[in-house]
Formats: sequence, C-alpha cells, structure tokens
Amino acid sequence: MSASTPVPFTIAIPDSALSALQQKLSCATFPDELDSAAWDYGVPLKDIQQLTEYWKEGFDWRKQEALLNRMPQFMTSIPVDGFETLDIHFVHQTSEVDAAIPLLVVHGWPGSFIEVQKLLPLLVKGAPNSPAFHVVAPSLPNFGFSQGSKKRGFGPHQYAEVCHKLMLSLGYNEYVTQGGDWGFFINRTISHLYPAHCKATHTNMVWASPPTLARHPMLTLQHLLTPLTPAEKAGVSRTTWFMQEGSGYRMLQSTKPQTLAYALTDSPTALLAWIYEKLHDWTDAYPWTHDEILTWISIYQFSRAGPAASIRIYYEIAHATSPTMTLSQVSRYIPTVKLGLTYFPQELILVPKTWGRTLGPVVFEAEHPRGGHFAAWERPDDLAQDLKTMFGRTGGAFACVKDKNGGGGVVSD
Repeated sequence: MSASTPVPFTIAIPDSALSALQQKLSCATFPDELDSAAWDYGVPLKDIQQLTEYWKEGFDWRKQEALLNRMPQFMTSIPVDGFETLDIHFVHQTSEVDAAIPLLVVHGWPGSFIEVQKLLPLLVKGAPNSPAFHVVAPSLPNFGFSQGSKKRGFGPHQYAEVCHKLMLSLGYNEYVTQGGDWGFFINRTISHLYPAHCKATHTNMVWASPPTLARHPMLTLQHLLTPLTPAEKAGVSRTTWFMQEGSGYRMLQSTKPQTLAYALTDSPTALLAWIYEKLHDWTDAYPWTHDEILTWISIYQFSRAGPAASIRIYYEIAHATSPTMTLSQVSRYIPTVKLGLTYFPQELILVPKTWGRTLGPVVFEAEHPRGGHFAAWERPDDLAQDLKTMFGRTGGAFACVKDKNGGGGVVSD
C-alpha cells in the first residue's frame, strides 16, 4: 500500500486543551533548592517559576500557532509494514527554482518540525551558483502532530520507512537528507535501506567510532599519526562532559520510558523542566526567549500522541536487534551515499574528523566557531550555507539527484 494523497493541515489546538493546561499550571507545586545550586543540579528553581508563570499568564499560544501556520503543512496516511497505517504531519515548502533539490529534514528529540522554520527562506530561494531546495520536514511518528504507533518495536527501520514513503508519495524518487540527533540515525538507516533513492546525506551530529586497521587502514594510520587539533581536543572535553554529566536522561528514556511518561503527561511543569534543561545545556549560549522556549514545549504538550510518546524512540533504538539497524550498525561505512559532515563546538558528541570519515564517502566537511546541538535553530545561516556549498556547482554532491541540480537560481516558467 502507498501513502494517501496529502491534504493541507492547519494547527488548531482546541480551547479545551488550553484551558486544561491553564488549570494544571495554576496547581503547580515546586520543590525547594540548595543554596548556590545554579545549574549543577538541574534547572534552577527561579527559571522554572518564571517560565511557569509566563506560560500561565503571558504566553500567547494563538500568536505562536499563527506563526507556525505560516509554514505550508500537510497530513497524509502512510502504511508501515507490520504496524499500523499512521497519519503523518509534515511541512512541505516547494521552491520556484527550476531543478530544486528534494531535501528531507529529519528532527530529533527534544526538537520537532519547528526546527526547519528558520531554514525555509534560506533554502527555497536559489541564487547564481547557489542551489535551491524543495524542503520536506515531517513530524516523526509519536512526535508533534503525527500519529503514534501503539505497537512495540517501532524502531529505526520504521521511522526510515515512513520518511522514505513520504518522499516517494510527494513524487521525489531521488532525494537528499539532513538531520542531527535522531535525524542522524534515521537518515543513516534510510541510506542503508534505500541507497537507490537517497543520494546524499548531511549531518550536524557526527556519531562515529575510531577507524580500525581491518576496515580503514589508511584512516587508522592517519588518526594515529595526526595530532588532534585544538577544536578536536575541545570536542573530546565536551563529549566527556556530556557522557558524565549530561546524559542521565538518555539512560532513563532508553530503559523505563513509561515510568517517566506519567510525570511528563500529568505535569506541564515537569515537561517544561525536562526539555528546557536540554535547550539550555545543549546550545552555545543561545539567547532563548520565553516565547521560543514555550512554543517548543507546547508542541510536545499538545502532541497528538501525548507529551511522552516521543521518548519511546530511545527504548526502541537502544533495544533494536538485527535485522533492524542497531546503534553499532548505524556507524558502519555506507559506500554509495555521499556524506557531508558539519561540526559545531557545543554539539553533544564531537569526534575527530578521521572518525567521521569512517561513515562513508565524505564529500563535504565544515567546522564552525559557534553553535550547538540545535544548529538549524541556533545557526541557520551556517547550516544553510553548508548545504548550498555541498550541493552547489563546486560541491562534492553536485547533481547527485537526477535532473535536480539545484537550478543555480533559474526560476521555472
């Protein structure tokens, strides 16, 4: 079975859901806090009290809803082999440029389709020697306004299948992908499963292992003989911090997501604290506004599958076994899909470049002085330029999609 014909979608949260949220916020109970705790123990009490109060008294969801609805959004039904047929929400911004490149942008957690909002105007418009893109950004199953699966085992294969079938349903038999966080893992699975269709992928989170003599003898020698750069040394420190001080959430969500789900579903303040911590810790001193924070959180609060459904992806991918893609398989060399790697200094996992080159035929690399985990939101200009360079006329992935070379600014009649 193929996907249904997409229909336009407009976000319209019922007044009853807004009223229920206000009631819960009014009943919020806060813990105490140790003197001088700062961020060492988690989100400071003052921050959560201020955000909760603003969410209750000052935040205008209808205004933010209208801003989100400026993006062209659709809904389609996609059958998933061995699972249900799921309603999938997605943004689809087409370009007027002739031969624009179909680009699938896949979010992670605690992101959503909102991350593409700043990229759209930068990617759909071409310029001389600068490619344009048709941008597709789905809400993954269990996230945002997409339907969630009710069956166990909805893992990397299924997320990849949904994204691939979505692209085919839109007429994009060949396409390229971009993503970080779970977007990296899902796009790697797409590259593995559908290399005849996925012609190249770009990531801003490079999850890779050291090269070995058995698989990558030249890279292994290069890695052993080449000292780490200052940026790579800083990346090791950042990665060490994340693994020791910032990744407790991952263990919980990978082992007992249902237990955590009760708090995230019942208490919007718990949901706020759980996600806001990541928005703060995972960015490069990005100046989040209250409206930005609460819009990101509200997409989870009003999620079709519920605020906690999204964290199940951690359990399913952590417990994935063959023949589906496991975490170790994701980092193996994929020979036929061109690869672009971008490094931002406050990403969570930062590996030496020789490690990244074990993932596939790297045709583009970039390293930026600023930016963190949510690159599309923090540094949209940098990320958009990387994509334009990678797929531009002098880039290593130029014309990798048949008859879709980006157009170089030429507008269709």
